[in-house]
Order: sequence, then C-alpha cells, then structure tokens
Amino acid sequence: MSAVLDLESLYKVRRGVVEFVDVPELAFAVVVGRGEPEGSAFSEALQALFAVSYGAHFLVKKEAGVATRVMPLEALWWVPGVTGADAMTAPKERWAWQAMIMQPAPIDASVVERAVDQAQEKGLAGAGSVRFERWTEGPCAQVMHVGPYGEEGPTIQRLHAAIETAGCRPRGRHHEIYLGDPRRSAPQKLRTILRQPVV
Repeated sequence: MSAVLDLESLYKVRRGVVEFVDVPELAFAVVVGRGEPEGSAFSEALQALFAVSYGAHFLVKKEAGVATRVMPLEALWWVPGVTGADAMTAPKERWAWQAMIMQPAPIDASVVERAVDQAQEKGLAGAGSVRFERWTEGPCAQVMHVGPYGEEGPTIQRLHAAIETAGCRPRGRHHEIYLGDPRRSAPQKLRTILRQPVV
C-alpha cells in the first residue's frame, strides 16, 4: 500500500479509482449530533459550521493579512453498535454524525472561539455547539463518488472491496467530503469523496 502524503491529494481524487492516503494531523471546526442528514439538527450544524468558518477566515484576513481558503464540508457517519459498510444501510434515524470543516493555518482554537462569539452575537444560537479539534486520521482508502448521496452504496462496496484486496481492514468511522453544493448542482453531478480509515 503506497501512501500519498501531500494535503492537496486529500481533496483531489480521481473518479472511480480507490487511492490509499495517510492523513496527517489537521484542525477542524466540529459539531456532533444524531439523526438523518435531511433533519433539522444536521442542517443547523452546517449553518453554524459555515458561519464560524467564514468568520475565522475573515478574522485572519483582517488581522494577519492572510487569506485562508474555506474548506469543504466533511462528515463522519456511524451507527452505534454497527461496524463496517453495514452501518450505512441502517435506518437514518439511528445514524450519528460529526460534521466538520478543516481549518487551515493560521486559524487556531482562539480564532475559532472568537468566530463562535461573533456568530452568537449575530443571533446564531447554534454556533455555541461548534468546537475546535485537532485530529490525525492516519492511513485511509478513499474514492470519488459522482451522483446523488443516496446512490453511494455501490461506491462504498467498491471501496471496501479494494481495502480487502490490499490486505487491509476498515477501522473507525465512514468519512465523506462534499465537494459539490446540493443547492446549486444537479444530483447526478454531485462529487463526494468517500474515505475509510484502515489498518
């Protein structure tokens, strides 16, 4: 298994090709919750995450003259007590999730905390659920899925088959990175990186 180490490779994936990457420690703004992705809890979490992420972006631009990129939305998905690819076939109301947006340097915990305060001052109560977290995901397999979120099943199966062929085993939680905006893109054109930590 060859590991790709550069950060750019983590967010640019070729369609239909399972790649193995080694994800270093990264910083995230995070909200944790439960329920289906179409539910109000997940929607409110996304609103809070983007408000805080853009707030942090503008803070470092104003104070340090550094224009950071607001990174795409990501989410970890799991079902308590269920492992492997079967978790994503469980009823959606049983799903647990961690929605997150990677925060590039020089954004740190103090910047995110101030961005949370600003969002709350503007009346976004859900911003208080956003926390800053550093996380090393380590060795992973990933593949690009193009199409509706509800049709990820065959791509997930292909990802897990490639993991087995490589002599690895899945570990941790199913990870998705959303490169398309469902409000602006046709469902068949949505691009989602599907990532699975491995051992």
